[in-house]
Amino acid sequence: MDIKNNAEKIIKQAVSAGDIAGANLLVMKYGREVLYAEGGMRDIENSVPMTRDTIFRLYSQTKPVTAAAAILLASRGEIDLAADIADYLPEFAEQFVIKDGEKKPVSRRITVRDLLNMTSGLPYPFDGHPSGEKSGEVFWKTTRSLYEGEPVTTKKFCEMAAEIPCMFEPGSEFQYGIGADLIGGLIERVSGMTFGKFLRENFFEPLGIEDTDFYVPSEKQSRLAKVYDYSENGLKENKTDNLSMRYLRDVEPAFESGGEGLCSTLDDYGKFASMLMNGGEFRGRRIMPEYAVKYLTRGGILPKLRSNLWLWWDWTRGYGYGNFMRVCEDENNTALFSSKGEYGWDGWLGTFFSNEPKHGLTFLLGVQQTGIGKADTLTRKLKNPVMGEFA
Repeated sequence: MDIKNNAEKIIKQAVSAGDIAGANLLVMKYGREVLYAEGGMRDIENSVPMTRDTIFRLYSQTKPVTAAAAILLASRGEIDLAADIADYLPEFAEQFVIKDGEKKPVSRRITVRDLLNMTSGLPYPFDGHPSGEKSGEVFWKTTRSLYEGEPVTTKKFCEMAAEIPCMFEPGSEFQYGIGADLIGGLIERVSGMTFGKFLRENFFEPLGIEDTDFYVPSEKQSRLAKVYDYSENGLKENKTDNLSMRYLRDVEPAFESGGEGLCSTLDDYGKFASMLMNGGEFRGRRIMPEYAVKYLTRGGILPKLRSNLWLWWDWTRGYGYGNFMRVCEDENNTALFSSKGEYGWDGWLGTFFSNEPKHGLTFLLGVQQTGIGKADTLTRKLKNPVMGEFA
């Protein structure tokens, strides 16, 4: 069986099993398409099939784009990665940490690099710790503002986030959190334009990206895939707003989230991925300096912190982390077929991005499924044969 038929069979099996509604897959080698496959539905209720132009909510797959924007500014001398974030976000002039159950001043300030490497100690919402609970308050207020009063802006989000105490001394541990949202706000302050405008002028327009933004306009809404929950009784549409992102993404947001805000297609994201694969160039046009791309994609957290990463996601054993991306360091210890130096990230709803510089391979998967457990399995079932065929 050839690789395309095999990929379509694997997607069809996942759909038939009720694991996902639909998916599509794009694989490129040094920027040239070598495989595209699709199957299932993007809208079960209206029998709309998954197609190549389907728009997906990227959620955390937004983060590599945000990191690229920050490193681009660093390459221009406009951001110092070792600087205190208060140099750019003055609302963080006072920084506190929870230590022995008490709120105390930090002994080491949060740096820009801490945000990029998830070592700031500023978490996503969760119960049972003052930092996680305060983060929950920030996102709750931001979500409520979508429907009541004046929507929270990116600037206002950063101001509210400055009230979150660190879970630990900055730089001492890994904790997945709101670093990318703060980087988006930092880029706004440094560039003097909205985060979305900065991305359009410096990445999307030069790359010919047309269907990627922080919202989906009315004329494209029919291409936005529905989100589904898996259950033993079948897939059910999930219309819940998550992390202050509107389900339909039908309104241009005041809060342009660098951590979870972008919507995109496989072809659009493929242009961004190809630019990175080609050392910052795309179709003869220089987008990022080559050395900036090398810095962006080589990881950053200290070896002692990797076990914290693995506690979050067991399948990331063998990987390090930095600049909002996993980076393969031990290809013999990964659940995915990967080569040393492979990098990328995924999203809450199952979208997945991987660049394999050793083999010139880009792997992109589009899914909209909560929980991502079933999508994780699909990712491995698809990526491993792709590596076997093209690596």
